[in-house]
Amino acid sequence: MSVRVRFAPSPTGQVHIGNIRAAIFNWLYARHTGGAFLLRIEDTDRERSTPEAIRTLLDVMEWLGMTSDEPPVYQSACTERHLEVAEAMVAAGTAYREDRDGKGECIVCRMPESGRLEFTDAVKGRIRKQAEDLQDFVIVRSDGTPVFHLANVVDDHDMRITHVIRGDDHVENTFKHLQIFRAMGAEPPIYAHLPMIVNHMGKPYSKRDGAAFVGDFQAQGFLPEALFNFLALLGWAPGDDREIMTRGEMVEAFDLDRCKSSAARFDLKKLTWMNGEYLRRLPRETLDAAFRERLAAGGLDPASVTDEVWNAILDLMIPRTKIFGEVPGNCAYFFTDDFAFDPRAVEKRLRPEGTRERLLKVAETFESLPAFTLESTEAALRALGESMATGIGSLVHPVRVAVSGMTEGPGLFEMLVLLGRERVCARLRQAVRMAG
Repeated sequence: MSVRVRFAPSPTGQVHIGNIRAAIFNWLYARHTGGAFLLRIEDTDRERSTPEAIRTLLDVMEWLGMTSDEPPVYQSACTERHLEVAEAMVAAGTAYREDRDGKGECIVCRMPESGRLEFTDAVKGRIRKQAEDLQDFVIVRSDGTPVFHLANVVDDHDMRITHVIRGDDHVENTFKHLQIFRAMGAEPPIYAHLPMIVNHMGKPYSKRDGAAFVGDFQAQGFLPEALFNFLALLGWAPGDDREIMTRGEMVEAFDLDRCKSSAARFDLKKLTWMNGEYLRRLPRETLDAAFRERLAAGGLDPASVTDEVWNAILDLMIPRTKIFGEVPGNCAYFFTDDFAFDPRAVEKRLRPEGTRERLLKVAETFESLPAFTLESTEAALRALGESMATGIGSLVHPVRVAVSGMTEGPGLFEMLVLLGRERVCARLRQAVRMAG
C-alpha cells in the first residue's frame, strides 16, 4: 500500500501552530514512507475562507518548506459528489430525511442502535464507545449544503487517503466518519490522533498564552527550520536524546509508533533556544543581511559605522541573538544616542546613592587615559573600584546601563571600545543627570 496523507485546513485567516503541527506530522510521515503528501482546502465557509486567507495558508506552507505532491483539492468544488453520496445513503437506508430545525428537511446519518463501536488508533491504541452513546447526526443541512462529516469522509475516500493524521479533538468525530465509510461500503483509512498542545498550566494553547499563529513567529524573526523542528517534537520523539535535527534526520526517524498520546507542552524558552542554535549556523552573509534589514526597519543606519566596527558588532551580537526580532533592540546603542533605557535598570543601577559621583569619576578617568583599549578601560575600572573600596562590581553595572540602557549585553569593555571614548564619556555624564 502506497501511503497517501493529507493536510485539510479550513483557512479563515491566520494559521494556528496546532494546525501546522498536524501538517508537519503528515509531511514527515509521507516522506518517511515514500508516500504522497496532499493538501485539501476545506473552503466551504465562503464568508471566512477568503482568497486572502487561502493565500496566507499557502504562504505559510511554502515558508516552512511543505508543498503538496499534487494540486490542492478545493472542497467547495466537490459539493455535487458529497450530495450524490448522501442521496445514495438515503436510498440504501443508512440515512434518512427529517425536519430537525423547522426550516426544512435535512439528511441524517443513521448510527447503530446497540453494540460497541471501536477502532484502533495508530497513536492512542484501541478506542471504544457504546452505540447508545452516539446519536444520529446531520450530514446535509436543510439548505442543501453538506456538513463537515460527510464532505470530510467523501473527500478522503476519493483522494485515496490511507492515513488520517490529525488532532485528538477529532477522536469523537471518527466514530461518525467510520459510519459513513461503512455506509459507502468503503475501506476506511488508518486514523492517528495527535496529542493536544497545551500551555504551562496544561490548558489548550491559545493566543492568550502568547504567539499562537505561524505568522506571529515569522514576524518576530524565528527561522522556519527552527519552528519546524520544534513543532515536530511536540508529540513525537526520535527515540534518543536528539533535539536539533535536520529535515532529513527527522524524515528518517519519524514514525507513528513514536508519537505520544499525552499532551505536548509548548515551551517558548525551548523554541527560542532552538532558534538561536539554528541562527548561529547561518552563513555570515545571511546574518549580515538580516541584521542590516532589521536595523533599517527600526530606523537605524548600519552605514553609520565603519566596516571594521560593523563586523566587530556582529562578532559581539550574533552569539547573543536568539531571534532576529531582538534586533535592533539589543544593539541600538551602537548606532544612535537616542536609545531606550530600561526603567528597572535605571532604578536599580543609576538611582542608588553614590552612583552619580562614581559615574563622574569614571568619565574623568576614561578621559585621562592615554589610550582607550580593552586593557586600559578594564584596568582603570579595577583601580578606581579599589580606590573607592567598593570593588569593580559597583562600577561595571552602572556604566553598562549608562552607555547602553540595558543590564545585559556583550562584554562591557568590548562594548566601550566599539562605542569610542568620546561617546562613552558623553553618555556617562548624561547618565549622571538621569541619576541625580
